[in-house]
Amino acid sequence: MDLCERLPEATTGSYAYVWGKLWSGQPQETKLNMSLSCYSPVKIYVNGALFFTSDLHQELFPERRTALQIPVQYGWNDVILQFVKTDVGFGGVFGTGSFKNFPLHFIVPSNDRDGMEGWLYSEAFEEPPAELPRQGMTEEETGLTWYPRQYWSDLENHSGVFARLYGTEEQAEAYAWTTIAVNKPGSTPLLLKGRHDGPITVYLDGAIIYESKATEGELTLPIQRRFGVHHLIIKGACLDSSVSRWGFHLEEIEQESGAALISPYPVAGSRDPYLYLGPFEPGTNLTPAQVQEVHRVFDDGKRGVYYELDQPRTTIRPYLENTHYGKWNYPLGVTLLGLLHTGTELGREDYIRYGIDHISLSTTFDQYGLWDRAMYGAAGINNQLSAIDSLDDCGSFGATMMAAMDLADIPYGRETADRIAGYITEEQERLEDGAFFRQRGSGEMRQETMWCDDLYMSTPFLSRYARLTGDASYLEDAVQQFLLFRKYLYIPKLQVMSHVYDFVRGSATGIPWGRGNGWVLFSLTELLEILPENHAKRSELISFYRDLSEGYLRLQGENGLWHQVLNRPDSYEESSCTSMFIYAYAKGVRNGWLTDPAPYIDAVFQGWRGLTRVAIDAKGNIYGVCRGSGYSFTAAYYKDDLGWNLNDTHGIGIVLLAGVETLRLQNELKKAEVAEAAVVSPRPS
Repeated sequence: MDLCERLPEATTGSYAYVWGKLWSGQPQETKLNMSLSCYSPVKIYVNGALFFTSDLHQELFPERRTALQIPVQYGWNDVILQFVKTDVGFGGVFGTGSFKNFPLHFIVPSNDRDGMEGWLYSEAFEEPPAELPRQGMTEEETGLTWYPRQYWSDLENHSGVFARLYGTEEQAEAYAWTTIAVNKPGSTPLLLKGRHDGPITVYLDGAIIYESKATEGELTLPIQRRFGVHHLIIKGACLDSSVSRWGFHLEEIEQESGAALISPYPVAGSRDPYLYLGPFEPGTNLTPAQVQEVHRVFDDGKRGVYYELDQPRTTIRPYLENTHYGKWNYPLGVTLLGLLHTGTELGREDYIRYGIDHISLSTTFDQYGLWDRAMYGAAGINNQLSAIDSLDDCGSFGATMMAAMDLADIPYGRETADRIAGYITEEQERLEDGAFFRQRGSGEMRQETMWCDDLYMSTPFLSRYARLTGDASYLEDAVQQFLLFRKYLYIPKLQVMSHVYDFVRGSATGIPWGRGNGWVLFSLTELLEILPENHAKRSELISFYRDLSEGYLRLQGENGLWHQVLNRPDSYEESSCTSMFIYAYAKGVRNGWLTDPAPYIDAVFQGWRGLTRVAIDAKGNIYGVCRGSGYSFTAAYYKDDLGWNLNDTHGIGIVLLAGVETLRLQNELKKAEVAEAAVVSPRPS
């Protein structure tokens, strides 16, 4: 909120409020991680109480971010920032402390604009009022003028919708898009009447129904009464910068007509059934289909064009508050992979369609998300995909996306895959020997470390991308990562992997965390399935697979499950690592990678029986999946502090995958048994 730009008449020493409200669904008071950068002195009030006052150091270094934890109660919470104008700045940047992983959506607090997302900012004033604005107040009751303005002036209303939105200083084209919902079909046309200023073209369901090059005129649009929703697009043009009017106006449809104008997409807080797009240079000539591409940012040679409303300084931003559907993050990547495989194995098209639609929503809005982040600081959709700076952000979901591309057309899937591959190849931190490691991190403890988890966050994607593109260099990178990670993290005595190597301390942690090891064996099986039989490193990787498999086999628990800390039977039975070992063993048996498959067949079925008895209830709820982890040099952290969540997405998909592979193994063994019996006891001819 740069108030120097928004309130240019404000004088040094004056004040302004920035006011928003935030919902908390927690039944008790909790704290939310926030971030603040100051352009000028600021006080922050939460629910009427002073929470924070900036200091001189924060005010002099606006590029620095201050971490805050604001207290919020159940329900709506008022958040007010009171800024003071100085000779060098006015305002600041405020929002969630983790826009990638924990986006927050502030809502306009006044009842006058119910449903809108964003913040109000006040006029500048010389002395703070005696009373802060609060929930339930109208804007008028606060005694202040609030921006952006809610309504146009009479002069602006008279100038036409395109003129008030885009001005008349330059020649331009613009579009308005709405839908006509016809509830009462009939033979008599529905007549939409109004007027236009400037040349106009009107499309109904993609076909031109009216066109005029006149600078102004009356407008009558006959609409056939066909039941359903019909798309109406109006293209206007300003071909003379000396004109003062540019736009159109259609009279409201009477309720008894059996039809209504409805916004093509639900826009929270909107009073307008139209979405507006522009301005464009004359001759751009978008097609009606292009105008309806809501995932697209249109190129105007400048900042890019997206939809607006017919309200002052009010833009439209897609955003996503759903915690699962449409989200892009690595646990959901493996969850959707499980759904896709399950749907394929069981012939459940609905499972496959759910996964395809979820993935497609993310890829379709990939380019929009990048633009949205550049425009507003943090994207309202695709929070992680728009801000990739780690393997967690891209590899897991990216690999699932390419698996989905084998099943259906994924819009912009290839473009998204190319962007991810570019990040992994050109930007991801590596050691001098080429091994992935974490130089940056979401916290200080994650920096200068190598995590065995990152084999899953990288190598399945690299393997699939090599197959997609035919570029073997990506497959070679995946192969090399396994050999390098083995060098740093393998524990020969146990034949398992340490969770993390800490380069600050120059040592691996030595703790064999269950899920971290599961990621390793799971990813290795994915690589071996794609790796050519004649690859120079295949035998070495097969040997590594067998060594790990042998080590994990010795550590399987008495109930058939593996433990949170693999060599600590006193740690809890953990479902996600159990599932990954089942999956990898079953694949190893079916592909002939194991020299003595019998004990591994037993391990698969013991593990699956253990999961169904201990970790999966009659309603399909999954227990015992470890939550997201940090790391430690002590087993106590993993055993005692790192608990499990019910139905955690780190485990749902991999449990499904374990079930699929168990079923496939069972079916193959039955086929082999039948074939063997037929050989031993052939039927008489």
